[in-house]
Amino acid sequence: MQAITQEHVDEYQADGVVVLRGLFTDWIEPLKRGIDANMAEPSWRERTYRPDDGSAPFFQDLCNWQRIPQYRDFVMQSPVGEAAARLMRSKSARIFHDHVLVKEPGTSVVTPWHQDQPYYFVDGRQSVSFWLPLDPVARGISIEYVVGSHRWGKDFKPKRFNGQDLYEGDRAEEAPDIEARRGDFEIRGWEMQPGDAVAFNFRTLHGAPANSSGQRRRVISTRWVGDDARFAKRNGVTSPPFPDLQFEDGAPFGGEDFPLVFPAP
Repeated sequence: MQAITQEHVDEYQADGVVVLRGLFTDWIEPLKRGIDANMAEPSWRERTYRPDDGSAPFFQDLCNWQRIPQYRDFVMQSPVGEAAARLMRSKSARIFHDHVLVKEPGTSVVTPWHQDQPYYFVDGRQSVSFWLPLDPVARGISIEYVVGSHRWGKDFKPKRFNGQDLYEGDRAEEAPDIEARRGDFEIRGWEMQPGDAVAFNFRTLHGAPANSSGQRRRVISTRWVGDDARFAKRNGVTSPPFPDLQFEDGAPFGGEDFPLVFPAP
C-alpha cells in the first residue's frame, strides 16, 4: 500500500488533483460486493441515465455509506479519512457523502465538464473527493481534470447533466467550454488499476468521456471536508439532496449524517 507523501500533498495543493497508486487495493473486493448490493437495492436518490440512442445505461446512487456495510467499513476503517486530512492540510476529516457511478460497456453518456462545489450545501477551502475505480480504466475512458482550476477563485454555474440550470434564476458565470478549447488548458488524466484513486478538490473542473470499452467502469467516490467547512444555503435543491436537513447558512458543518472520521472519535 502506498502512503500519502509530502509530494502528494504539495501536488494536490498546487494542482487541485493527484493520483494515488495502490492506496486502496485491499478494499476493492469488498467494495465490489457493496456495489452489487447497492445496484440490487438502490436508494431513493438513485438516478440512472438511459441514453436516447439505446446504448447501455449509466447508474448513479448517492449517500449509501451508512446503509451498505462494505461502504461503511471503507469510510470508517480504511486509510481514506487520514488521507483526506493530510491532502487537505486539515487537522480533521469529515465524511460528506459517497457517490457510486457505473458506466456499463458501450454507454454513450458523457460526464460534462463541471465543478462539484456549486452543487453542494457545504463550502470551504479544505475539500477532497476520492475517485476510486473498481475495474481497470484505460486512459481514453478515464476521468480528466483541468490542472489548477481550483485556484481560479470561481464557482461556475451548476447544471444538470442534461444542460438545464440546477438553480432557478442562477446568474453565475458558466464554466468554459473545456472540450472545445482543450489546447488552452493543462488537462490531466491517468490509466488506472483497481486500488488506485484520484483525489481532487471540489472546485477542480473535471469531466469524463463515454465508456467505449467492452467492460464496466465501476467507481465509488467519497467526498470529504476539513476544519473550515461551513453550511451554505443554495437557491434550489442541491445534489445530493437532503430535504429534511435544517441548518443555518455559514454555520459549522456537522451532524449525524456527516460524522468526524479522522481523528477517530
